[in-house]
Amino acid sequence: MALDVAFDEGTTMATTYLSLGSNVGDRVEYLRRALAKLEKHPHMAIKAVSSFYETEPLEYPDQEWFVNAVAEIDTTLDPMSLLDVLQGIENELQRQRSIRWGPRTIDLDILYYDDELVAESRLMIPHIRMHDRSFVLVPLAEIAPEVCHPVLGLTSRQLLEQLKQATAVRPLTIAS
Repeated sequence: MALDVAFDEGTTMATTYLSLGSNVGDRVEYLRRALAKLEKHPHMAIKAVSSFYETEPLEYPDQEWFVNAVAEIDTTLDPMSLLDVLQGIENELQRQRSIRWGPRTIDLDILYYDDELVAESRLMIPHIRMHDRSFVLVPLAEIAPEVCHPVLGLTSRQLLEQLKQATAVRPLTIAS
């Protein structure tokens, strides 16, 4: 699903990893629609998308299982502008924020933004809990096993290997 976008010469590009998840309605379709919206954005280019995984809920277990994936994108957006775009896509796809960690049509999170560290009230990069979540680390290690966490100094593969409390993550077979 890679998209070749012509960015102006001299434009600063950031490599960003995004987590995508859905557990309401047609979960796969929500991920596909979110990826399509990212793909069409003039300041983003999708470089890789992991397989889709069906994953056990973590913090709020009394809900449907999720479908999760990770996408690598190049973007010219700064982190806060990227967050605004992602939240706009969530809104377009009817994301409701009624229960913390509860059911959602789509959830889009920034995992990494190059090697930058961001600590704002609305945004923490790297994602503050990513190293504890198998539903993030399995697809991330699939497409970026050697990408290093800028704070912990461990690769995606090492973080997955050291994960203490893994929830169930299984590859999702999708009919064409």
